[in-house]
Amino acid sequence: MNTMSLQGKTALVTGAASGIGRATAILFAQAGARVVVNHLGQAEAARAVVQAIVGAGGEATAIDADVSFASEVQRLVAEAGELHILVNNAGIIQEKAFLDTTEADWDRMLGVDLKSVFLTSRAVLPAMVARGSGTIVNLASDLGILGRERYAPYCAAKAGVIGLTRSLAREFAPHGIRVNAIAPGPVNTAMVSLDHMSPEWIEKELAIPQHRVAEPEEIAATALFLASDLSRFYCGQVLGPNGGSVMP
Repeated sequence: MNTMSLQGKTALVTGAASGIGRATAILFAQAGARVVVNHLGQAEAARAVVQAIVGAGGEATAIDADVSFASEVQRLVAEAGELHILVNNAGIIQEKAFLDTTEADWDRMLGVDLKSVFLTSRAVLPAMVARGSGTIVNLASDLGILGRERYAPYCAAKAGVIGLTRSLAREFAPHGIRVNAIAPGPVNTAMVSLDHMSPEWIEKELAIPQHRVAEPEEIAATALFLASDLSRFYCGQVLGPNGGSVMP
């Protein structure tokens, strides 16, 4: 038996039009899952992900929804159908001095990076509880552990994801549901492209033992592990594919 197989399962990956979400959707499909590719206003990119999956013999569909709004999440989950796996990947990041950070900046960051995890988890858990099984994988960040100047809302949101993960893991483990998180280090995605970051930011990000950024596929591999039966004794854990930025 291939315990890395997701055959017969449906996975919802939020923010899956690019970056870690895209890599995760494609890898999950390769493992046999039907994948729901969530995106927000990135129809062409999401369509490309679906085509890549279908072209390789997999099954996928794309659904546009803003996961920071409850009504949008409810529609997304209803359209997705029965879900066995949820990957809360959608996220945004902004570099800004704390004293220049507005209430709108804070609300948007916390809405996308933390509130969405609450909303999507709340939407899928009742059916998982009724079935007695399910897996949730939340994307946090090493900055949610370390902190970073000029990234206060992002760091706060990702620290919140870690706390929420552990709370849900304790509450829903008795129902056969596993909830875990991934806290990556620097990843080569459009959101944190080295081409768009300051030299100071790059210097800090690469000041880790491996002296490099990860590729999205390396983080997706951790998500596949946590979604698969290989991790069935993992509960409330925060795995850190981070090149050594955090060594707990």
